[in-house]
Amino acid sequence: MMQTLLKVKNLRVSFRRDGGWKETVHGIDFEVFKGKTLGIVGESGSGKSVSNLAVMRLLNMRQSRITADTIELDGTDISKYDETQMNDIRGKRIAMIFQEPMTSLNPVFRCGFQIVEAILAHEDVTKEAARERVIKLFKRVMLPRPENIFESYPHELSGGQKQRVMIAMALACNPELLIADEPTTALDVTVQKEILKLLKELQNDGDMGMVFITHDLGVVAEIADYVAVMHNGEIVEYGEVRQVLDNPKDPYTKGLLACRPPLDIRLQRLPVVKEFLDGVWKDKDDFTTKLIVTQEERKEHLEKLYLQNPLLRVEHLRIWFPLRKGVFNRTYDHVRAVDDVSFEVFPGETLGLVGESGCGKTTLGRSILRLIEPSGGRVYFDGKEITSLNASDLRLFRKQAQIVFQDPYSSLNPNITIGDAIAEPMMVHGIEKDAARRRERVCRLLEEVGLEAAHYQRYPHEFSGGQRQRICIARALAVNPRLIICDESVSALDVSVQAQVLNLLNRLKRDFGFTYIFISHDLSVVRFMSDRILVMYNGKPVELGDADEIFNNPKNDYTKKLINAIPKIS
Repeated sequence: MMQTLLKVKNLRVSFRRDGGWKETVHGIDFEVFKGKTLGIVGESGSGKSVSNLAVMRLLNMRQSRITADTIELDGTDISKYDETQMNDIRGKRIAMIFQEPMTSLNPVFRCGFQIVEAILAHEDVTKEAARERVIKLFKRVMLPRPENIFESYPHELSGGQKQRVMIAMALACNPELLIADEPTTALDVTVQKEILKLLKELQNDGDMGMVFITHDLGVVAEIADYVAVMHNGEIVEYGEVRQVLDNPKDPYTKGLLACRPPLDIRLQRLPVVKEFLDGVWKDKDDFTTKLIVTQEERKEHLEKLYLQNPLLRVEHLRIWFPLRKGVFNRTYDHVRAVDDVSFEVFPGETLGLVGESGCGKTTLGRSILRLIEPSGGRVYFDGKEITSLNASDLRLFRKQAQIVFQDPYSSLNPNITIGDAIAEPMMVHGIEKDAARRRERVCRLLEEVGLEAAHYQRYPHEFSGGQRQRICIARALAVNPRLIICDESVSALDVSVQAQVLNLLNRLKRDFGFTYIFISHDLSVVRFMSDRILVMYNGKPVELGDADEIFNNPKNDYTKKLINAIPKIS
């Protein structure tokens, strides 16, 4: 028989709103067994993260209220524990991997120190022993140069590397229960596959129970034994993972499954959850037959694209970072982040840029806008070289080329309203000099990306992750750009919100004629969005071609490895 590790009965969570209390989690029940994984899926705001933060008592207790018939950890009711008792449990018996590693790691301390500190808080070991354990953990989560990462600050690491540091921190004290909140969201597919394998190995070694919160049902299919589907603070479907994924009963579950970009066909747009809840679609066969893009339609679209002159041309671009040592800080070698990359992007095209964390794809995207200065090569925009532009001309160029960053929360100033954040680039570039007209334009942009004009005076923390990313898109649109670089712009979003944002980006491209460079580690998303794909490995391009052709007939072994690592639901 399976042994229950965590048992939650009638959990309710309320938050203080407008002088009263608003309940957001409505009496849910779930269990986690020793050595087993419960996957929890649902849209942003469904209550999946809040429920588990409530179990760990990590919510602001002045602004929230938690009640439950019981929250039992290995037979002991911890629902009435005080803060001191909970501190003894957190990190040692229950650990949590948070979704946004940049906001979870302290920016002023080195990564290794932060994990050593956690170990010393719970165990009577020396600093040297704790350091040795951290180095071993870094190796297990496949961080390159573990000793260097130990001494690095969070800002010096890529998004995927920061997430692996967080995973190492959670596992440092060998917890009985691991709550993983979107732990592989920022990871490329090959590392994700290895991390999932690692978590299963650690689980089997120590009989660890796990709650795995994710928007990716393919990941749930690979790692979970049971799955709970949450919607509006309730569990709408619960059962063994294969039973739920192969034969979903609830329209909401069917919608979540349909939101994931398919690999076998190309769709005009992705179905969204609301369409299943409203009865627009009944099942997969229903929407695929009506939304599929035929080969003839795609061929006609591509022929029109490539009759034009390129909007962007990159020639032999290099970005090398010096490695220095010694008293005189002399350069002894270089990190070749981008090494001799050439390609073209045509007006109205979406070029997908894929590769593992550290392959140079983000550095390449930023160097095109000269947010990072190239070491060599040339970049031409609309026939004009931009690698040699002075500061004044560079500002004019950036009016035509914008970027949407990976982390929407750290991309927005928490101290100014989202309306002012969108209006700011208009002021910089002298667009709509009258304040009233600027405000009117911001309100139109908010509505264009699916938000409300009334949101103008709200602050970033008042929005979900998906809403914050829409705000960042609206800010990019504010200056009427021709080229938008989307740098992992949907990787932090759950699959249903991701579908909405991808549909929004494609609609905006059709309506306004945008050109995109779409950077992502999620190949299913890249395939759905892109006309062509450029695959990068160790700073070099290894394959460039039609998106469908690359997926159906990859030539390079590295490309094959990436495609084979994509999590599959069935």
